[in-house]
Amino acid sequence: MITRKSKREIEMMQEAGRLLVQTHKEIAKMIKPGLTTMEIDTFVDTFLRKHGAIPEQKGFNDYPYAICASVNDEICHGFPRGEKLADGDIVTIDMVVNLNGGLADSAWSYKVGKVDQVGEKLLDVTKTALYKGIEQAQVGSRIGDIGYAIQTYAEGEGFSVVRDFTGHGIGPTLHEDPHIPHFGLPNKGLRLKEGMVITIEPMINEGTWESQMDTNGWTARTVDGGRSAQYEHTIVIMKDGPLIITEQDS
Repeated sequence: MITRKSKREIEMMQEAGRLLVQTHKEIAKMIKPGLTTMEIDTFVDTFLRKHGAIPEQKGFNDYPYAICASVNDEICHGFPRGEKLADGDIVTIDMVVNLNGGLADSAWSYKVGKVDQVGEKLLDVTKTALYKGIEQAQVGSRIGDIGYAIQTYAEGEGFSVVRDFTGHGIGPTLHEDPHIPHFGLPNKGLRLKEGMVITIEPMINEGTWESQMDTNGWTARTVDGGRSAQYEHTIVIMKDGPLIITEQDS
């Protein structure tokens, strides 16, 4: 079932979004070679609870951590661990904040030290693809418009778009309808309506788009070992255009 949010529900999600942005900005200060993703997980869990929020994905379908931490060829749902990040790594930190029942979801890819030229381009293209998708998140547009904008841009830059994982509706629970693929055809799919809240979260790979699952049942990684990056925002469909409630530059 697809829900359209009230003004008060949107305000609650905005409050959660502001805390999520604050958390990502703190993580950005921490990222360096030698840091572990388990240290990031511990920080996020403590930081959110200190501010009266909870990490919504912890315990979701028995997921055990406050964040997902996906390194290099891991596409999404990577487990935090004690292995130290190395110079040149790309790490994506994904989290969902629940603040008094308002939810916000955002992933961000970070450079660890100095990343090579292809890695830099992968990050730039992935972030740009996210915003090209957001531009299509208009009242009256269709879901296929979002995916088409992302796919044509990313593939035009020589990268591939993951097919097996999508964006989604959010609120009142973590994953709601509709699914938001990051590939597709224009003017196809569900029409967007005012008050819908969705995530757009393209996962873009160096090589093939195909994924394989680790034995933990959660972590997806590229089949060819190519690196993957992801940027994600939570978006409210508004009559005057998309409202990004997890924007870090606002």
